[in-house]
Amino acid sequence: MIPAKRWVYVIPVAAIMYMLAYLDRNNVSVVLPYMHGDLDLSNADKGLAGGIFFLGYVFLQIPAAVLAQRWSARKTVLILMVAWGLSAVLSGLVQSRTQFYAARFVLGFFEGGVWPAVLILLASWFPLRERARANALWMACLPLSSVLMAPLSGWMLDHAGWRWVLVLQGLPPLVWAVVWWFAVADRPAQARWISSAEADHLARTIAADEAAKPAAGGGSYLDAVRQPSVLVLIGVYFFWITGFYGFSLWLPAVIKELTHNGSATEVGLLTAVPFTVALVAMIANAAWSDRTGRRRQAVALPLVVGVVALLLGQAVHGALPRMLLLCVTAAAVYAPYGPFWAIPGQLLRFEVVAVAMGLINALGNLGGFAGPYLVGWLTDATGTSLTGFAVLAGFLAVAVILVTLGLRPAPRTAP
Repeated sequence: MIPAKRWVYVIPVAAIMYMLAYLDRNNVSVVLPYMHGDLDLSNADKGLAGGIFFLGYVFLQIPAAVLAQRWSARKTVLILMVAWGLSAVLSGLVQSRTQFYAARFVLGFFEGGVWPAVLILLASWFPLRERARANALWMACLPLSSVLMAPLSGWMLDHAGWRWVLVLQGLPPLVWAVVWWFAVADRPAQARWISSAEADHLARTIAADEAAKPAAGGGSYLDAVRQPSVLVLIGVYFFWITGFYGFSLWLPAVIKELTHNGSATEVGLLTAVPFTVALVAMIANAAWSDRTGRRRQAVALPLVVGVVALLLGQAVHGALPRMLLLCVTAAAVYAPYGPFWAIPGQLLRFEVVAVAMGLINALGNLGGFAGPYLVGWLTDATGTSLTGFAVLAGFLAVAVILVTLGLRPAPRTAP
């Protein structure tokens, strides 16, 4: 039996690293309802503050993916980790609304390249038949970050100002950068802790995966991104992420409303509950996807559940039923992550998948701007968040249609 130390070494270090990156998204969602006019933010302004992060997020997607593939994923992530940690600290020192927008934009700029760089790293460590599980276990840091940090952010808000929350939570990436440098290698052959048997097995298996993939036109990046499947994946990701971040970044505000303006600590603790459910759903769906090879269904079915839960949430009354539906929605919008990011690796060869994944993440994450701002604007316009969440359900429905009708079934790999 081939040993599998990579599951113990690579995944946890990468997961903690990105959990610290994702902290900058969930802490601002907890902070915004409690800023109490310090920067004179309307609901639309709060949506813009949450969403402008993703405008900056676009710029380094493809450059970082190319650097990770041609140079070093390990070094690329290290540089970005230090830069975003310093930017996060500075975001707590702003004195005006404009400065806050600028700080969020810069933070998104530096964090933007991390996601595709780590996907390139994982492609060097995990064969296709393990890819959805590897992606999901790494991406489990997204709901796990909210589970752990939402209560912490709420408690910190009750004992210090929002500025201290942002400053203090910007320091851990600077510490973890040291761990990352010594623990991570770009590929198995460079790792000190891996056995020669495991390294040779991975090299043979990944080479076989690559040989079995269809050629990407003439082998150029332009040929890869011109493929209809890549364009469909961009569309799926955009509409899904619009609903995803529109829901996630406004979740604490909805829970605050359900608790009748409860304390920040109470809201933080309750916010962790839907994300705990999401964590379980995310890992279970990825395992089912790897076992069956049904990537499209593993993306589409949870999103259908999300559409239904968001619409029901606008029709029911009472704190408990609405809280249960928030849990279902959180599970539904997180569950597709592992299977979705296994699809590009099945369709494209390694030499071109870097740019394709960077492009999918860059353009798709513009939905991270659209969703939060749309909910905030509609809340100001209608006086309720219900309209915004109903619109988000529509975005998720478009993602379901695209993934169901626009993607051909991905070829299964032999176990």
